[in-house]
Amino acid sequence: MANNNNEEQDHLNALFKQKQLLRSRVRKDLKNLDPTLRSQEDNAIQSIVLESPWFKSSQRLCAYISCSSLREVDTSKLLSEILQNPAQDDHTKMSKTLYVPRVEDKNRYMRMLNISSIDDLIANSMNILEPASVDGDGNERKNVMQANEPVDLFLLPGLAFDRSGRRLGRGGGYYDTFLKNYQELVKARDWKQPLLVALSYSLQILDEGVIPVTANDVPVDALVSPAGVIPISPDALDRMKL
Repeated sequence: MANNNNEEQDHLNALFKQKQLLRSRVRKDLKNLDPTLRSQEDNAIQSIVLESPWFKSSQRLCAYISCSSLREVDTSKLLSEILQNPAQDDHTKMSKTLYVPRVEDKNRYMRMLNISSIDDLIANSMNILEPASVDGDGNERKNVMQANEPVDLFLLPGLAFDRSGRRLGRGGGYYDTFLKNYQELVKARDWKQPLLVALSYSLQILDEGVIPVTANDVPVDALVSPAGVIPISPDALDRMKL
C-alpha cells in the first residue's frame, strides 16, 4: 500500500513539474506578444463573445476582471456591456446579473460576488481589481453560492488550453476549487450546469495532450479565441449551436 502511495506521489510531483515548466514557457510567450497584436486579439475575442447568441441569452454569469500585468485576455468591454442598462427601445437585450471573483485567502478560497457597477471594484494588495465584500450601504454583497437561481455562463481566464478542454491555471487552484464546489451545488439543487467558456489568445491554445491534468482540474466546455468559438463538450455543442 505504501508503495502505491509513493508511486502516486511521484506521479503527482512529475505532473506538477510539467505544469511549472509549461507555465514558464507560456508566460514567456505572453510577455513577448506584440502589444498591437494583443490589442487586436483582445478586441476580436470580446466582439465574438458580445455577438454570440449564448452570451446574449445569458441572464446570470460569472466573469473575471482582467489584469494587464497578468497578461489576461481583456474583459473591460464585456463588463461594460453587461453592467450598462439596456436601451429602452431594444427588447432583444436582457439585463444580466454579474458575479466577479474576490480572493479571500491563500488557501484556494475565492468567492464570486454580485456587482452592479465598475465603481464597485477596488484594487487589492496585488493591485488586482475585485469587489469589496460590502456595498456602498454597508450591506453584504450577494454571493453566488447563496443565490436562489443558477448561473448559466462562466467566462474564465487561464494560462493555456487545448481543444479537448484542458485548462492550465496559474497554480493557485482558486478556479478549480470554486468550480468544483459550484458544480456540486448545482447538482444538489438539480439545476442545469453552467457553460464554462475560457477566453484565450491564439498562442495560449496548445496541442492536445501537452497540458498535464490531475483529478482536481476542471475542464472547460468551450474556448473563444480571435479565430472564433471552439465548442468542446456535448453541452457546448448543443447550447452554442454554431
